[in-house]
Amino acid sequence: MIDLALVGGSFLVAVVVGLTGMGGGALMTPMMMLFFNVPPLAAVSSDLVASAVMKPVGGFVHLRRGTVNLRLVGWLCAGSVPAAFCGVFLARAFAVSDAVTYALGVALLLAVAGMAVKTLLGGRGGTASAHDIVVRPIPTLLVGMVGGVVVGVSSVGSGSLIIVALLALYPALKANQLVGTDLVQAVPLVAAAALGHLLFGDFQLHLTLSLLVGSLPGVYLGARISSRAPGGLIRALLAIVLLASALKLLEVSNGVTVAALAAATAVVVVGWRVRRRTAAGPAEPDAAMSPAVR
Repeated sequence: MIDLALVGGSFLVAVVVGLTGMGGGALMTPMMMLFFNVPPLAAVSSDLVASAVMKPVGGFVHLRRGTVNLRLVGWLCAGSVPAAFCGVFLARAFAVSDAVTYALGVALLLAVAGMAVKTLLGGRGGTASAHDIVVRPIPTLLVGMVGGVVVGVSSVGSGSLIIVALLALYPALKANQLVGTDLVQAVPLVAAAALGHLLFGDFQLHLTLSLLVGSLPGVYLGARISSRAPGGLIRALLAIVLLASALKLLEVSNGVTVAALAAATAVVVVGWRVRRRTAAGPAEPDAAMSPAVR
């Protein structure tokens, strides 16, 4: 039976995925666990199966736009696909305890840290064509392997972690090229993890159908408007949501959680205002010049 509340939640999450390439498992799985009381392994399994259907939608849009480096995708998948399948066995072993929940919380904290690094490095490069990038095979393969294991265990990482590693390795890639390459490489990665969870996890059809009904239109809409959205602000808000989810999963006290979120929000607001002022600064003298001076 379709859960309309879950459909609505998955639609919003999928829009974020299409916009930024991040937040699929990092938001969807915690949402099911925290708001719908879905057991951890069932949430991971159902989310991954839904993502295996959802990811190609956003990836197809970016392929048509030419914002995908297929050689880079190939090296990432060479490491991530077998590693993701193996990660399912780790998730199965963790299922006897609360380790899946804690592993997910740690993965979210890593995602938040990675997004902070991406923001700090975001001003560097970002001018090259996706097809002009020189691929570094070994580091890219290792990134795929680590990301694959994390995805297989927690469903987090196909966007939130790998896209940050891609920025560190290939800072010249533009934002939309990062998103496009990451979405396409995530298709076989998530498919491998989903197959493993279908065979050895706790897949539940009704959960997956609800996720798909909301996710498919959401990710398509997000991918269509990704080039026009204020990506920096979206990533900042996403980081706050991920931080809240991580602290909740790790059973951090409410007082500490509120203090951490308040501090993170303050940093985001100050950083956003500084970046806007810096971006607007050079244009002000020109605006003040008369037409004759120009």
